[in-house]
Amino acid sequence: MDSLGDANHTAVTGFILLGLTDDPILKDILFMIILCIYLVTVSGNLSTIILISISPQLHHPMYFFLSHLAFADICLSTSVTPNMLVNFLVERNTITYHGCCTQLGSAAFFGTVECLLLAIMAYDRFVAIYKPLFYSTKMSTQVCVQFLIVAYVGSFLNAFSFTISVYFLFFCGPNQVNHFFCDFAPLVELSCSESSIPAVVPSFTCGSIITCTVFVIIVSYMYILITILKMRSNEGRRKAFSTCTAHLTAVSLYFGTLTFIYVMPKSSYSTEQNKVVSVFYMVVIPMLNPIIYSLRNNDIKGALKKVLLKKIIS
Repeated sequence: MDSLGDANHTAVTGFILLGLTDDPILKDILFMIILCIYLVTVSGNLSTIILISISPQLHHPMYFFLSHLAFADICLSTSVTPNMLVNFLVERNTITYHGCCTQLGSAAFFGTVECLLLAIMAYDRFVAIYKPLFYSTKMSTQVCVQFLIVAYVGSFLNAFSFTISVYFLFFCGPNQVNHFFCDFAPLVELSCSESSIPAVVPSFTCGSIITCTVFVIIVSYMYILITILKMRSNEGRRKAFSTCTAHLTAVSLYFGTLTFIYVMPKSSYSTEQNKVVSVFYMVVIPMLNPIIYSLRNNDIKGALKKVLLKKIIS
C-alpha cells in the first residue's frame, strides 16, 4: 500500500481502483466495448462541434450551447474512460492521491457543466416558443456568453467543493476504492476522518445545483407545453415539439441516472448497480448525445446533408 508513516497513523498516498470486474474474460470483452464507445464518443461529439462551427444555419444560441455540451461530453468521458481501460489491462490499477483528487474534480466539473447547459438549453427553448418576438433580445450573443460564464464558474465552484473536501479527509487504513474511478462516496467510506463536514459540503452544493436545474427545466417545459397546446395549427405544434424532442430525450437520460446515483437512498441499490449506472452516466450518455441530436434534429440533419453534398460534389 502506498503510504506515509507518522507517529500515530499511516497516511495513504495512493489508491487502488478495483474497477468493474475481476473476471479476466469479462475484462477483455468490456475493454473492447468501452474502447469502441469512447472512440464513437470522441468522434461523434467532435463532428458535432465542427459541423456547428462550419454551418451558418447552425449559428444560433441553441447550437452554440450544443457545441459546448459536446465539448463537455468529450471531457467528461475522457476524465474516467482512459483510466478505466487501463484497469482492464493491468493486474492492479493504482492512482496517486493527487491524481485521484484531479480525476474527481474534472469529472465533477464537466458533469456539472453538462447539467447546467441542459438547463440553459431548456430556457432557450422556452424563450423561442413562449416569447419568439423577444428571442433575439433575450438570447443575444452577450446573454449567451453570460450564461456560459455562469455555467463554467458554477461548475468550477462545485468541482472545487468536491476536491477540497477530499483534501480535508484523512485516509489511514485500506486504500482500495470499490469503483472504476475516484468517486466521492467510496472515498468517504475509506476515510478515517471524524468530522462529517467534508462529506456534507459537496452533497449540499451538488444537491443545490441539481434542484435549481431541474426547477428551471420543469418550469420551462410547463410553459412550452401550455404554449404548444394553445396553437391552432397542427403543423405549428409539430414544429414546436420537434425542436424540443432531442433535448427532452437528453434531459431524461441524464437526470434519470443522476437521480439514481445521488437522490435515491444508498440502501436501495448495491455498489455493483451503482457502478453500472455510473458507466451509463459517464461513458454511454456522452456517446448517445450526438446520436440523439443527429437523429431528432432536422436542422442538424439538414446541415450534415449540405456538408456531405459539398464533399461529394468537390
